This record gives sequence, C-alpha cells and structure tokens, in this order.
Amino acid sequence: MPEQREEFKIDADQLVKKVKEIIAAGNARTIIIKNEQGVEVMSLPLTVGVVGTLLAAPLVAVGAIAALMTKCTIIVVKK
Repeated sequence: MPEQREEFKIDADQLVKKVKEIIAAGNARTIIIKNEQGVEVMSLPLTVGVVGTLLAAPLVAVGAIAALMTKCTIIVVKK
C-alpha cells in the first residue's frame, strides 16, 4: 500500500499548534516542514513509542523555525 501524504499551507505562527494536532491524531509517520520556497527545513520522524518529553525538544526546534519564517508547508506522511 503506497504511503499517503497530506499537505497544509499555513502561517508560521500556527506551525507549532498544527504539529501538535498532527501528533495528537496519532496517524502520522513523518512530518516534513518546508519554507515558502519549498525547501525542506525539518523532518520529524514519528514512531509509536514517541510521546511526552521525547517530543519536547523537537517542538522547541519547530518553534524556533517558525520564528524565522512567515509562511510554511507541512507535509504529513501517514501510516
């Protein structure tokens, strides 16, 4: 079965919130964040066992990236 991808174009100030929502949904395998030019700036591989404090550091990094961009694209690779 081919992997499914879903794409969201959002303002950077909504980036952390959207990433948290995607993680909470629990059906994402990888989250890829691209800047306005379409260049990948971060890839977050998610595994079944990744929860809580293990996600704190990546979410801080996502917040830092959001501070440097105005618009971005989130690509969610689903299971």
